[in-house]
Amino acid sequence: MGITANEFLDAKGLACPMPIVKTKKAITNLEPGQVIEVQATDKGSTADMKAWADSSGHQYLGTVDDGDVLKHYLRKANEDELKNETKHENVIDLEELLSKIDGEENISIIDVREPAEFAFGHIPGAVNIPLGELEDKLEEIDENKEHHIVCRTGNRSDLAAKKMSEKGFANVKNVVPGMSGWDGPSDKFY
Repeated sequence: MGITANEFLDAKGLACPMPIVKTKKAITNLEPGQVIEVQATDKGSTADMKAWADSSGHQYLGTVDDGDVLKHYLRKANEDELKNETKHENVIDLEELLSKIDGEENISIIDVREPAEFAFGHIPGAVNIPLGELEDKLEEIDENKEHHIVCRTGNRSDLAAKKMSEKGFANVKNVVPGMSGWDGPSDKFY
């Protein structure tokens, strides 16, 4: 049995946040209940699609791995299912974060990018928990610490910060604009 989609979106070759940005725009063309197939090559896009759908009220149906292409299926929500998309209110810029690191403050930095992104450059002392694994690892995170959530651009970290706050973490900050603007010290595995 094949999956029938009402709309197709080609997001192949695009990195976060572009698959989500294009999906947000394309889904507006659908009627409630219709399905969009988003084709992407970014391995992190599965977690991104799930998290965005959860935060917006649209339904993430699943992903089919078709070789090098991930086919994500989302159902457009009807009016009473939609949630107002909000940004995590508690943000910190890169300069402020660097000041905390230089001041040797006892903070936690959680990098929610994919392992390959993390390996090629991350903030020293950061812990890598990809967005798609975050919910399963929340029990391992100290609720009493000040957590700074970082990704490449601030989008995945926004979703992660909101998720942590919803689960009872009181002191969570989204680092903006993320590693794309980081010029502080960096560790690499390669």
